[in-house]
Amino acid sequence: MLEKLRQQVLAANLDLVKSGLVLSTFGNVSGIDRASGIVAIKPSGVRYDTMTADDIVLTDLDGKIVFGKLNPSSDLGTHLKLYKAFATIGGVVHSHSEFATTWAQAARPIPAFGTTHADYFHGPVPVTRALTDAEIGGDYVGNTGAVIVEAFGNKDPLEVPAVLVAGHGPFTWGRDAGDAVHNAVTLEYVARMALNTLALRPDAPGVSQALLDRHYFRKHGAGATYGQKS
Repeated sequence: MLEKLRQQVLAANLDLVKSGLVLSTFGNVSGIDRASGIVAIKPSGVRYDTMTADDIVLTDLDGKIVFGKLNPSSDLGTHLKLYKAFATIGGVVHSHSEFATTWAQAARPIPAFGTTHADYFHGPVPVTRALTDAEIGGDYVGNTGAVIVEAFGNKDPLEVPAVLVAGHGPFTWGRDAGDAVHNAVTLEYVARMALNTLALRPDAPGVSQALLDRHYFRKHGAGATYGQKS
């Protein structure tokens, strides 16, 4: 059942490990088949080096398992909230990568200090508000997704395909699972550079709007000029 999607999600999870963004069994990647509304996600607590495509769990958008004998990731509810709210995304990543998580624990957005950031994120990477005690004591995982959606409002989630959940860690997304992992790797890189920038200059200004736009739109949108045309 949806073997190609399961293979893609397995590969994306393994790429997350190869990129150095996870320790132990931390982290998870999912992907969605929009035609059927089926989500494929890493099983909870399973070691990456033993995982196969048959271990990838398939659920519907209500979280009901439709394929697999293992429990899905404990973060499934957050992924589902994002798929329901952000219709253009096809993959989601959650990690506890060091530098992005540092910003999340400080409950600070990552400023756009330069063109490396601007190439991938059209503005600061936002941070959510802290969850209330009632939200934590209730549907915690679903409420985590809800505060992410709240933080974005009416913004295009693909223009800044990442968020920091205050006190928790980063989530990224993309057009598919592999793209979401790529954005997670990039997020960690710019998070580290931003921290280093502030260490050298605590009052460092952000990149100008003109330069931010120039770099972002040369890689994204109808007028993009970066790369080769097929």
